[in-house]
Amino acid sequence: MQGPADVAVVGAGMVGLATAWYLNERGVRVTVYERDHVAAGSSWGNAGWLTPGIATPLPEPAVLRYGLKALLSPSSPVYVPPSADPRLLRFLTGFARHSTAKHWARAMRALIPLNDQALGAFDELTAGGVDAVTRPADAFLAAYRTEAERRVLLEELELIHRSGQDIAFDLLTGEEARGIAPSLSPAVGAAIRLRGQRFIDPGSFVHALGDAVRKQGVELHEGTNVMDIRPEGDGVVVVGNGRPVHHDRVVLATGAWLGSFGRRFGIRLVVQAGRGYSFSVPIETVPEGPVYFPAQRVACTPLGERLRVAGMMEFRKPEAPLDQRRIQAIVDAARPLLTGVDLDSRQDEWVGSRPVTRDGLPLIGRTHAPGVYAAGGHGMWGITLGPITGRLLADAIVEGRDVPELAPFRPTR
Repeated sequence: MQGPADVAVVGAGMVGLATAWYLNERGVRVTVYERDHVAAGSSWGNAGWLTPGIATPLPEPAVLRYGLKALLSPSSPVYVPPSADPRLLRFLTGFARHSTAKHWARAMRALIPLNDQALGAFDELTAGGVDAVTRPADAFLAAYRTEAERRVLLEELELIHRSGQDIAFDLLTGEEARGIAPSLSPAVGAAIRLRGQRFIDPGSFVHALGDAVRKQGVELHEGTNVMDIRPEGDGVVVVGNGRPVHHDRVVLATGAWLGSFGRRFGIRLVVQAGRGYSFSVPIETVPEGPVYFPAQRVACTPLGERLRVAGMMEFRKPEAPLDQRRIQAIVDAARPLLTGVDLDSRQDEWVGSRPVTRDGLPLIGRTHAPGVYAAGGHGMWGITLGPITGRLLADAIVEGRDVPELAPFRPTR
């Protein structure tokens, strides 16, 4: 295909806006359609970690060790509500089939080229006019009750290293960890300090990215519901709010709703909403960097004078309402491990739907329909890998070629 002059991007989260930014940098006229508003989906309330060192496939052998009983418990960090939904059952069957050491290793090797370039893509955005910061996370702590609990992450770090990706870390006692983050309670007896990672306020960053693309001349239409997409002639027609507009290409970056249009264009993998919850609370001593409780799957990030507390992987429909039981489960898991934190003075209670694939790999690249591309399915890593996804996909679209780093993520696999 000849390089396009005009591209539409559907979705104004981190992935969609980063793709728009890089396309515009390459001289393409870009229009972004967003049914709600910038950062309305999972880009807003997540933990905001930029952690390519531990960006690993979600299907892993540890998931199977939860057992069916645990997965059906509302207090479980990975929760599947009882359902007869055939699409959910098909997703869970495929997810379980990929939760093996062999599949994990193959998927990990596929992610490493993106992980290696992830932070550099953020630097390009901020150097190119995105008025936001990425903060070093030199004090990124993974905290545990015991050294025995800590062995699980140590084994994972060893597997990451064997796959060809390096991440520096230190082993700490509970006392050493409290010296770095005084908000850790005496129940914490061991920790790992991860090196070389970063964090952001995700909502602020994505809004700054939206402002930057507008200043570049990108048309950003919020409150525009795309009702139809159809290849036509040498391009694609996008019908938003009833008005058809012709574009040379279109990128589907609709997060957990990617499958709605994607199935028409050859995307067979179910994109399941893996819903995460978060809230913010006051804290006496704000930690310098993120704090993670891996055994409880609770993530804490300093945002201003408050602490964002996030967790859960809830497999259900993306439009389902916030379930207060999930919030309470996070509170109950975090309370024994934190001190000087008022977990009952919560603000900004939120639920957002991360797009999860059964094999743990995103969907990035051309579909079976001429001129239609997909960018999504990153699971927990849409913030970390959003900018590098946008950069590589922009290369593929503008140059009309297959980018080697994107080969494992073919949307029609």
